[in-house]
Amino acid sequence: MATKELLEKSSERKFNYQKQLEKVLKKIQSNPKEDGSKPTLCLHACCGPCSSYVLEYLSEYFDITVLFYNPNVYPAEEYYRRLNELKNLYTRFPPVLENKVKLVEMPYDPQDYYKAINVQNEPYIADEPEKGERCRRCYELRLKCTYNYANSKGFDYFCTTLSISSFKDAEKINTEGLKLSGGFLWRGRRPPESHEPGPKWLPSDFKKAGGFNRSLELTEQYGLYRQEYCGCVYSANSVAQKEENSK
Repeated sequence: MATKELLEKSSERKFNYQKQLEKVLKKIQSNPKEDGSKPTLCLHACCGPCSSYVLEYLSEYFDITVLFYNPNVYPAEEYYRRLNELKNLYTRFPPVLENKVKLVEMPYDPQDYYKAINVQNEPYIADEPEKGERCRRCYELRLKCTYNYANSKGFDYFCTTLSISSFKDAEKINTEGLKLSGGFLWRGRRPPESHEPGPKWLPSDFKKAGGFNRSLELTEQYGLYRQEYCGCVYSANSVAQKEENSK
């Protein structure tokens, strides 16, 4: 399905991105490259548990580079704990080792996040519930970085592990990815004439088809640290408030 059609479908709440992903994977299998190489995928990852299943699932089809860019994570100790947990997993996780998955760390600057969500000028956004506009802006920030890196390095596809989480809105994630890859009907406008083909967005809803449950199994199998909140200070405060109210 073309990007244009996908963006039209992205406004339909029942659109199944998992089925669309399965179609892409079948097409890749049925049309292998002449030299036997796999298409390249730049995969944004937020943590070890979320990336475990996704790498197990996709490494058969792609030559994967994982991009760790998460300036939203608060505090810094939590950021480095997640990064180190991911690194530790990758030293002993067969799909990573057997398929020579690479890891790229991007700079950690929380101000990137606060600027992106524009909390200084729109302070009310700090009180939004999960999956709202604040989260959409966060998806946009991290996916832009992923797209730009993938585009600069000539990747075939880009994607993120974010859709495996129940905290995340798969529709918003896929819409942001499609916009970056040149969706013609985003908000009824066409891209500028200067728009050049870049990496394709890989549609996904990794929590579907048993993906979330499999990530839980891998988390237990490898003894991974699984965080209790999405990552930002606002989600941390929300979880803390719920725990306080439940006492």
